[in-house]
Amino acid sequence: MTGRHEDLDLAAAVAAVLCHRLGGATEVAVRGPRGELRLRVGPEHTLDQVRAQARSVSPEAAPDVLLPAAEPDVLLPAPATTAATAGGAAATLGTLPVRFLRHQGDARWLPERLHTLHAWLTAHPDRPVREATLVGPEERRTLLGFNPAPTPAPRTPVHELICRQAERTPDTVALRGDGRHLSYREFLDEAAALAGRLRADGVGPGSVVGLCAERSPELVVAVLGVLLAGAAYLPVDPSHPRPRLDLMLGTAGAALVLADPAGQAALGAAPTVPVRPLDGGDRAATPVDWRGYRAPEEVVHGLSYVIFTSGSTGAPKGVQMTHLSLANRLVWMQDSYRIGPGDVVLQKTPYTFDVSVWELLWPFLTGATLVTAQPQAHRDPQEMVEVIARESVTTVHFVPSMLALFVEEAGLDRCADLRRVICSGEALPPKLVNKLTAVLPRVRVHNLYGPTEAAIDVTAWPCRRPEPADTVPIGRPISNVVAYVLDDRGDLAPLGQVGELVVGGDCLARGYAGRPDLTAERFVEVTVAGRPQRVYRTGDLVWWSPEGHLNYVGRVDTQVKIRGQRVELGEIESSLNRHPFVANSVVLLREDLGTAPTLVAYLVAERDADPARLTEPALRAFLAEALPDHMVPVRYVLLPELPATANGKIDRRALPPPPARVRRRSGVGAGRLDHAALS
Repeated sequence: MTGRHEDLDLAAAVAAVLCHRLGGATEVAVRGPRGELRLRVGPEHTLDQVRAQARSVSPEAAPDVLLPAAEPDVLLPAPATTAATAGGAAATLGTLPVRFLRHQGDARWLPERLHTLHAWLTAHPDRPVREATLVGPEERRTLLGFNPAPTPAPRTPVHELICRQAERTPDTVALRGDGRHLSYREFLDEAAALAGRLRADGVGPGSVVGLCAERSPELVVAVLGVLLAGAAYLPVDPSHPRPRLDLMLGTAGAALVLADPAGQAALGAAPTVPVRPLDGGDRAATPVDWRGYRAPEEVVHGLSYVIFTSGSTGAPKGVQMTHLSLANRLVWMQDSYRIGPGDVVLQKTPYTFDVSVWELLWPFLTGATLVTAQPQAHRDPQEMVEVIARESVTTVHFVPSMLALFVEEAGLDRCADLRRVICSGEALPPKLVNKLTAVLPRVRVHNLYGPTEAAIDVTAWPCRRPEPADTVPIGRPISNVVAYVLDDRGDLAPLGQVGELVVGGDCLARGYAGRPDLTAERFVEVTVAGRPQRVYRTGDLVWWSPEGHLNYVGRVDTQVKIRGQRVELGEIESSLNRHPFVANSVVLLREDLGTAPTLVAYLVAERDADPARLTEPALRAFLAEALPDHMVPVRYVLLPELPATANGKIDRRALPPPPARVRRRSGVGAGRLDHAALS
């Protein structure tokens, strides 16, 4: 074989590997001087193996890999005239021009990726191509540059900042609810009195105090009182089973529990830790002096709260959040959204969900007023309309699945004082943003993202008016937070490619209470920025846009394989949500419907939906325009609403199996959706 053929064989192999790594192709069509051939590439193939295919191909020797006259994936060498007429993107490898006709993404990175891959493959011709490096130095600088430049991080705990605000606005109303109106002075006095009683009970820096109560102004006072005592608060839900409450209190090492009557009933007659009334009882004690309060260093570097999240093994995980991470998050929020006296924030999120932390504390940094909704009111969209209108609420949080119900409520236009809607917890469909702002044009919607292990939220996106994209981005990293998208090798994924999101900086939790093994598994060290950094592996799949914002795809643990191909259920949901008559949807791969796993789509219809557009054949046809056949669900179930967890997120485990098929002798009724009601 001539040197020219050697060059062509190598270039063809490198180009095929690049197509595989960027697009998942397992067969790559290359058109070259010897005709058109198909190169097979898998993650375990080596350069030598792929190159051997190109070397062995000739019309006489290997007709099985020759292609018919069809559009190839790669032209090699690319004629000079193809640049103006063919699609895709072009680069040169050595002196050989190469055109990728199916290249997707930003073409400016193609030359560097091709040369970076070529250098790695030729240096390691016998190693699996899945290990190959794609990101070159310039692309790496760009990816790292998407993170914000560091700024001076707050070194003052949030409860100390609240004390300073109370000194500035002592007579401003701080807290309203259940007929009570507390000024900042009254609010701090009550919290300081509770802090004194807690200290008399032996609570101090390093302690954890459980809270077991329904939503009320007294609960808000208790949160601040625990912090002023120097302890971290641990919220537990009085509706949870007693064994679960005992497990969380024991795992976190709670010194005692403050409980209202509902909490006391839940903890029973023989609690595992001492129980006190929510206000600490009537024990005589000296209140903490909140005027001029300064937190001791051991508090500054200690824990602010412990919040439990569900665990994959069935046992809940207690996330230990530090004061400094929380302070960075809330100071960023105030710098970004600028509330103050005259603003009213609604506290409606269950306090066992980390979003509640900013609802409970952010207003008091600013001189704003917090209004507490009634217990369980967060489940009732009509009640949300009523309280937002009645209390002149300016700022509220919604999980997208609850926002979908809220925007359909009659009288939504009565929420005339609403200015900020913060969304997080789930993927946000653009149509929800546009529906809300169409009725309330003065509202600004912000899409935030973050795991419980990283101080509530780590990225933010100010939604556009209207939000034009197919999906709403999760945005850019907030102050003093870094975000990296990593490939399967743990290195930076190419721009535009899906990878796992890891986050670091002034946002991380200390770890999981009593679980050093799990802490070591999820909080890891990476060196992608040139130095060791502690980060949290979110388990979420995302990709960077060329403009430097992150887009959410789905969960690593919700990736499924269908017909041997990896599928993101979130991609199917995003496509289904673009249907004009679908308000919201969830897709599951069910394995309880027969011999083969089955994709089932659950959807909520728009109020004015045309039933003819929501038959199974119509929905399949709609999805087939955007998705390959193996990603189109087989069954469709129409629900009045999607089931929700106590935190307001979609409860996938509560989704019912579709009704059994009814065989019919005629076509009457064929193609209709399965209707199911949730109890």
